Amino acid sequence: QVQLVESGGGLVQAGGSLRLSCAASGSILRTNTMAWYRQAPGKQRELVATITSGGSTNYADSMKGRFTIFSGNAKNTVDLQMNSLKPEDTAVYYCNAEVSFYNNGYLRYLEVWGQGTLVTVSS
Repeated sequence: QVQLVESGGGLVQAGGSLRLSCAASGSILRTNTMAWYRQAPGKQRELVATITSGGSTNYADSMKGRFTIFSGNAKNTVDLQMNSLKPEDTAVYYCNAEVSFYNNGYLRYLEVWGQGTLVTVSS
């Protein structure tokens, strides 16, 4: 069974920084695209940033220049460095990944979500 486990959320003052980490575990061949999403209270889940296995990144406009997504030191991990945090960045942040794995000799793909980690930015 494939799982994504996030860590690093918490409470920070406006202007501060936090780093989120996500690790994929299970019988997977590799992670293809990994991403961070967030969902603020009363709002829809939105994309924060993505990174491909080749290292290409993409960011939502409101995060450009403040957030950085990068592959972690361990295999199948992704980190999100968040700087200059604002109260409107308060949300539950979710890790997302498309993973590849073999099942009965066939290569399969699966989209997996983490359980989420809460980031609260105080003014």
